[in-house]
Amino acid sequence: MTNIGIYGANGRMGRMIELCLGEEKEVKLAMLYDRGGNLDELFEKSEVIIDFSSPLGTNELINYARTSPKPLVIGTTGLDEKIMQTLHNASEVMPIFYATNMSLGVAVLNHLATKASAMLKEFDIEILEMHHRHKKDSPSGTAMTLATSVAKARNLELSKVRISGRDGLIGERSKEEIAVMSLRGGDIVGRHTIGFYEDGEFLELNHTATSRATFAKGAIKIAKWLCKKEAGLYSINDFLGI
Repeated sequence: MTNIGIYGANGRMGRMIELCLGEEKEVKLAMLYDRGGNLDELFEKSEVIIDFSSPLGTNELINYARTSPKPLVIGTTGLDEKIMQTLHNASEVMPIFYATNMSLGVAVLNHLATKASAMLKEFDIEILEMHHRHKKDSPSGTAMTLATSVAKARNLELSKVRISGRDGLIGERSKEEIAVMSLRGGDIVGRHTIGFYEDGEFLELNHTATSRATFAKGAIKIAKWLCKKEAGLYSINDFLGI
């Protein structure tokens, strides 16, 4: 039985993970934690902690964990370079899993997109992501992960080729640019489309999440897996073995 603590328990994902834990075997809810709670108690009761909070909350969690190492599964998006560096440093003393999306389908999408980017070098790349009206960061972490992967496959630096909008008389599309566009509305859980476009043909790869339970169940599976790992920074590809 794996005792799992939930950090950021009052958020949408925190509540969904709590619900899904009751349906999973070989796991048990150790403690729910939200801002103002007792971190000492969370770490004492939990074998592994799942975090879907906020960049500020994740930063606080990682810094505390460095004084009391514990396996961490982090799915918070919008982390800046400083927080990511803190995460990398902390992974030297504890196992940390980080992914912008806990969906196994999205992991396969990223894998396929990387292969397609390398093979279809003359094709233009456009990425579109859609989420509910309450999502705070844009583009989504998943869209940025996809963009980073396809840019790397073409030996491009994403920060130099990414665009996030088009307006007015801007001229023709450059060959190397990678567009990452965002739509927000309603209760859309998550939809990501990455397209490869050439004269006379195009290929589009798409993933649609219809429930947050997809991400919650993925995080729980990963938490059980991470408990058996040595210190280090792990990705969804490590979990899937791809």
